[in-house]
Amino acid sequence: MKSILLKYLARYTTLTAAEQQAIVDDIHVQAYKKGTLLLRQGDVPDKCYFVLKGCVRQYSIDEAGKEVTSNFYTEEQAVSIFNHHKQNRSSAYSLTCLEDCVLVVGDLEGEKDMLQKYSQLETMIRWMVEENLGEVQDEKTSFIASAPEERYKALLRKRPGLADRVPQHQLASYLGITPESLSRIKKRISKDDF
Repeated sequence: MKSILLKYLARYTTLTAAEQQAIVDDIHVQAYKKGTLLLRQGDVPDKCYFVLKGCVRQYSIDEAGKEVTSNFYTEEQAVSIFNHHKQNRSSAYSLTCLEDCVLVVGDLEGEKDMLQKYSQLETMIRWMVEENLGEVQDEKTSFIASAPEERYKALLRKRPGLADRVPQHQLASYLGITPESLSRIKKRISKDDF
């Protein structure tokens, strides 16, 4: 599993192979069972994650008690916690394993030590965040301007296989539509077209 992380690191850093291996040797990898709650909405986060295997769902519960899915993280994706630097900042969402998962687990408190030990990590993390933020901005812009059927088609193009890995009601929530609407859209189009 750590070979996946080495491949990912190589895309973002000029660290030597030995330095990359030292970082990988320093990290904690843990397996989680399907259904494991990694972070509860309202709790103060103390960990971040990188998905080596599996699928993690990010969601919140609105004032009416309805679950709203905001993201799915799969292989080679970082589950970023951006507001953890604010003192005792509680999370606006929950994180749950939708499948059995193997995750790199980062300690947000120990982040400074790791960055001091491997100074190039900060540059690497900045590149990763910039790339991720650019993708999120593009997706949000497209999402707002798209009809529900176009959102689903875009999901099939950009994240092939995800629709087969998550429950339909969660996928519908992520797309901002009802499960019934998603079912009608799926009947009108064929995944084979993508």
